[in-house]
Amino acid sequence: MTSWKLEKLPLSVDFETKKVLKALPSAHFALAELKGIAASIPNQNILINTLGLQEAKDSSAIENIITTHDDLFKSELNLDNFKSLDAKEVQNYISALKKGFELVLERGLLTNKVILQIQEALEDNKAGFRKLPGTALKNSTTGETIYTPPQNYDDILDLMTNLEQYINDSEIQDIDPLIKMAIIHFQFESIHPFYDGNGRTGRIINILYLILENLQSLPILYLSNYIIKHKADYYKYIQEVRDENLWEDWVLFLIKGVEETAKETTKLILGIKDLMQVSKHKLRDNYKFYSQDFLNNLFKHPYTKIEFIVNDLGVSRLTAANYLNKLAEDGILRKEKLGTGNYYINLALIDLLTKR
Repeated sequence: MTSWKLEKLPLSVDFETKKVLKALPSAHFALAELKGIAASIPNQNILINTLGLQEAKDSSAIENIITTHDDLFKSELNLDNFKSLDAKEVQNYISALKKGFELVLERGLLTNKVILQIQEALEDNKAGFRKLPGTALKNSTTGETIYTPPQNYDDILDLMTNLEQYINDSEIQDIDPLIKMAIIHFQFESIHPFYDGNGRTGRIINILYLILENLQSLPILYLSNYIIKHKADYYKYIQEVRDENLWEDWVLFLIKGVEETAKETTKLILGIKDLMQVSKHKLRDNYKFYSQDFLNNLFKHPYTKIEFIVNDLGVSRLTAANYLNKLAEDGILRKEKLGTGNYYINLALIDLLTKR
């Protein structure tokens, strides 16, 4: 077990090594391309909701909260007959993500108050920062303690106040925001300020920081899938910073993650865009009830229901049911029954999303 002590930011470390500086331009290019492509989707709630659902699934999976795509999309329907504790936790993640996005847009800051509200939505409690000692991070295989975060409430508060200043004041350290994001993520996870939900909160902070820095406009670039693919490296590089002060590999790991994820997300959004175009022509040419709002609904909710159509289009339940049932009869949607309710699956969109 290391006796390493967490220091306040900024650190007297040369983060801008040759390798790091060489890795930055292509990551920034990929981010800029993603930002531009996302702006071309007319209703951006489609991306926030659809990609947010996928991120919630992936981020929760890192914490061994496992849900299937089917359970995930069903949980969004809020049908009385469907209960899944893991899917409920994933839904909490989506709520926390959207809450954080709204607050950062509104305030132009990513403060501790915002972080506390994110964690509150995530865990559905008001426990706040840890007040009781005893938290330790253990090796999941051996049970060995690999790191003991700050135990005293005053120390946690002091470090989080310092982190808040570091996030929001660019003059504290004049450094590329992608390097800074890696430092912020490491610092937050090392403070480990909450009893639960630190990993998921930290991953939400990542995307909100990119928005704060105007590198993205929407919360759609998520590193969770990249972390799942490279989970051993993720924990290894974090621990190497604590054990040996080896920052370069950790910073490069996250920069590469941003670049790869931006490229994958751009490809996925282009796929959604193409699919929407095909669906638009199919609906407009064959159904009198076609409207852009109706099309948007089918892509905002991979599993939709009558109430969603009623709310989005302002039509009666009978009219909404007729629209959905007609598309189900023609094989464009698949109608499923759950208890006393029905839901309708956008098969082409689900196929695209689950191929990742």
